[in-house]
Amino acid sequence: MILVTGASGTVGREVVARLAPVASVRLLTRSPERLAPPAPGIDVVVGDFSDPVRLATAFIGVRAVFVVTADPLRPDHDANVIDAARACGVRQVVKLSALAVADPAADDLITRWQRANEERLLASGLDWTLLRPRAFMSNTLAWAGQIRESGVVRGLGRDARNSCVDPRDIAEVAVRALTRPGHEGKTYALTGPQGLSPADQVAEISAVLGREIRFEEVTEDQARQALLVRYPALVADALMESARRTAAGAKSGIESGVAEVLGRPAGTFRQWAEDHRHAFTGGQGALSGGALDNKVGST
Repeated sequence: MILVTGASGTVGREVVARLAPVASVRLLTRSPERLAPPAPGIDVVVGDFSDPVRLATAFIGVRAVFVVTADPLRPDHDANVIDAARACGVRQVVKLSALAVADPAADDLITRWQRANEERLLASGLDWTLLRPRAFMSNTLAWAGQIRESGVVRGLGRDARNSCVDPRDIAEVAVRALTRPGHEGKTYALTGPQGLSPADQVAEISAVLGREIRFEEVTEDQARQALLVRYPALVADALMESARRTAAGAKSGIESGVAEVLGRPAGTFRQWAEDHRHAFTGGQGALSGGALDNKVGST
């Protein structure tokens, strides 16, 4: 039995789709209504990282777990997961972290939280695998409404390059680590094949859709105010600090983790955009994805 947390999220749902045909799968979720209808044989446990009793129920009989936590203001969540895993005899934890953890210059709230999560896991005595992605290509889904309505994307950091990664690649690496031996004690840095700026991404989406889309720069204050609509001030400030590191070129480097595990190059943004063109032209889920979806989002 393999337990997947964050099963309704960007990477989690891709992990479930790949695991279901090859393993016994259980999902832990606090919002079952957000899950796609589970395939026959998939267990669903409703619970929360802050509820140790429910966690213990979810971990019974589990061999390995894919861990995604997403609230940097709740450091107890990862601690509770590790305690439940140890108490229930789980052998392996595959943890979705962030590549910013490896940068000594990154010291924002979210990166410090991820570092502490990693350190806690490494000290747990469990077999572990760390996945450290850059920003998800799917974060650009947050632009879908603007693209459909006006053809203008307004954002920060027009020319700030980030070697964003296809969430499907992250999921495939996770499934390899969960189902095949030899990944214990390994850390994988996961990026796409090139560093792209928001302007580059808009140009790629424009080419895929066959119509002009423009990028308009906003001020830092405008960007922060937009984040405050969705996040507490501490988180918004951490995301702004991370954006400044992106603008300084800290996130444009290319890493080999995808190819190392999968034996093929990482997917391109153009291919991701082609496969998700419907999200920019209409349809369900067009506004899913966002700054904290991987940071998880500003990594």
